[in-house]
Amino acid sequence: MSRAARAVADVSALQHNLRVVRGRAGGARVCAVVKANAYGHGVDAAARGLAEADAFAVASASEALELRAAGLGHPVVLLEGAFAPADLAIAAQQGFEVVVHSSHQLAMLQEFEGAKLRVWLKIDTGMHRLGFPLAEVRAAREALVRSGAVEGAPGLMTHLARADEPDPTPTARQLERFAAFADLPGERSIANSAGTFGFPAARGDWVRPGLALYGISPFEGQVGAELGLQPVLALHTELIALRDVPAGESVGYLARWTAPRPTRVGIAALGYGDGFPRHAPNGTRLLVEGVPVPLVGRVSMDMLALDLTDAPRAAIGAAVTAFSAELPIEQLARASGTIPYELTCGIAARVARRIV
Repeated sequence: MSRAARAVADVSALQHNLRVVRGRAGGARVCAVVKANAYGHGVDAAARGLAEADAFAVASASEALELRAAGLGHPVVLLEGAFAPADLAIAAQQGFEVVVHSSHQLAMLQEFEGAKLRVWLKIDTGMHRLGFPLAEVRAAREALVRSGAVEGAPGLMTHLARADEPDPTPTARQLERFAAFADLPGERSIANSAGTFGFPAARGDWVRPGLALYGISPFEGQVGAELGLQPVLALHTELIALRDVPAGESVGYLARWTAPRPTRVGIAALGYGDGFPRHAPNGTRLLVEGVPVPLVGRVSMDMLALDLTDAPRAAIGAAVTAFSAELPIEQLARASGTIPYELTCGIAARVARRIV
């Protein structure tokens, strides 16, 4: 028998969220970002729930091959481009589209002798992570066209660094810089999830949503339901022990919580070895049989402790939920000083997976 910890992905929620994103995309096509095992939700779940997307985006050729293995024949964009000439060969064979973001990658493409590739030229408009500096964009594009390795006009792409912030000024500045290349032919792709929902001017020809497709809000202090989204992933486990802790006694490593009164404590089979955040503080809410109860004591590798005062009938085997549609992951992330991306991507391999 496996441990009780299990992650459940809801395909219908993925389908719903894709429809919501389309409604906010202003006619732009949707390139669904499914890198990092679909943000920890599972490529198989994404293949079922996002099959109506116009294209997919991943970080590498190896991730793109996983999509092909899952039966998806859609266009796939390699967001970090080719790491080696072998990646270009794979892209040509499989029809993957390649981002070119540096002179190193440009040189690699110029030397490539395989079939022509669909290429996106990445422009650094302010993220300062990947992309050609503004002053080098036109020369880089000209070199791409001259290389003879590119099919059609190179697309133009950038990435928004601060679209999830209340202040629109930094994003407006990035859009203005990108607009300086409006005279160049080729499709445009700008908006991530936050850009899709918050900046109509960022939609371009293609939007590249990630987090929103999984039912999670990209905006601080907000949950996905406020954008009409449905959470896709739930993390569940069970109680495996019950303890009656006297007043003044502590629970867990380093005695980070001491019982203020005689307290019934439940031990759940879930810990940082499963991907539950170790730094979740005392008082972080989980559900036991649907009832909110507080976390007490430090999270261990395999277990965590819960104050069952508000769930006095809970028994061994009682259902425990870390996050779900009823308990948004955004709340757990905020309480733990992290972001939902880290929580979904951090679910460990030993956690059982189920698709509904």
